[in-house]
Amino acid sequence: MLNKKSVDDINVKGKKVLVRCDFNVPLKDGKITDENRLVAALPTIKKLIADGGKVILCSHLGKPKGEPKPELSLAPVAARLTELLGQEVKFAADPNVVGPNAKAAVEAMKDGEVVLLENTRYRVEETKNGEAFSKELASLCEVFVNDAFGTAHRAHCSNVGVTEYVDTAAVGYLMQKEIDFLGNAVNNPTRPFVAILGGAKVADKLNVIANLLEKCDTLIIGGGMAYTFLKAKGYEVGTSLVDDEKVGYCKEMMDKAEKLGKKLLLPVDTTIAAAFPNPIDAEIEVSVVAADGIPADKMGLDIGTETAKLYADAVKSAKTVVWNGPMGVFENPILAKGTIAVAKSLAETDATTIIGGGDSAAAVNQLGFGDKMSHISTGGGASLEFLEGKELPGVAAADDK
Repeated sequence: MLNKKSVDDINVKGKKVLVRCDFNVPLKDGKITDENRLVAALPTIKKLIADGGKVILCSHLGKPKGEPKPELSLAPVAARLTELLGQEVKFAADPNVVGPNAKAAVEAMKDGEVVLLENTRYRVEETKNGEAFSKELASLCEVFVNDAFGTAHRAHCSNVGVTEYVDTAAVGYLMQKEIDFLGNAVNNPTRPFVAILGGAKVADKLNVIANLLEKCDTLIIGGGMAYTFLKAKGYEVGTSLVDDEKVGYCKEMMDKAEKLGKKLLLPVDTTIAAAFPNPIDAEIEVSVVAADGIPADKMGLDIGTETAKLYADAVKSAKTVVWNGPMGVFENPILAKGTIAVAKSLAETDATTIIGGGDSAAAVNQLGFGDKMSHISTGGGASLEFLEGKELPGVAAADDK
């Protein structure tokens, strides 16, 4: 799964190249409010333009559920890409994606020109990986390049189905980077390898916990899921978030860590309050208590100060660190201290630091540590499945080198 043909291994001169990008950007009143995903796609697009390919871009946007919704059209993306690339990105406005506009635009293309297709999820077959739509997409091109890691864990027409009907299927620079960092971190890490898992629920990360325990040297647990582990240790956790059905699983994982000779670090103290902040960023009164001293009527909402020090120390000697999930309710400045402490320790280490998408990526960027990390994954669900050790359909579908 880790040795795929990339855009550097193929010749696209004079060829029509369909590129699956991740242009699933936030829109407000038809304006793009965060263009990180567009900027991230530019290196692959520019490379294919420079090599003389006829570049046909496609992506989904939101969840139109198989019908055209004007507010989820990719037209604003074409306009912004035109500015970012400094050349026209022609928009093919077809409600059925591969319609007369797309066919005519592609037919008229010269080498180095760019066309953007309409939202692939306007077609109901897209998410079902239907054969007809896969063939229609493939009919536009000779070469397919997948650069959308965010959907790599799903088998859709525009990332998996289409590969069955083209001569060449490669990965773009973004996908290659995800494979290099996430894939190699999990399968071939430079040790010591420290994994940090946070976020709310144990249930969301069951397989990740089990897989990383086998791969890493130290596993650090924070966030809401820590309270289920603390309950498994027999501690009182008050009104903290607990996944009662997973207490037994947490015991198993603690036993597993001991058997494998791995360090499993849990909070030694915790930041508590009377209730969850409402609204989420409201001022809130907190105190820090020992992990086994949470009062019955209080709720744990962040790791405590001693835990933050303990976790930061564990990172210092690491050579590879993977982090997925915040340490507390980081959206609230008072409850962001644990997440900030961990982010700061990652920013200061010489280790390869990999942020596994989702909330941790948002936290690291919001808190201003983004540029200090070796790699911030662009996929939430896809990064989690990579960390679980699963094969991702969108990666597997590309040609091997």
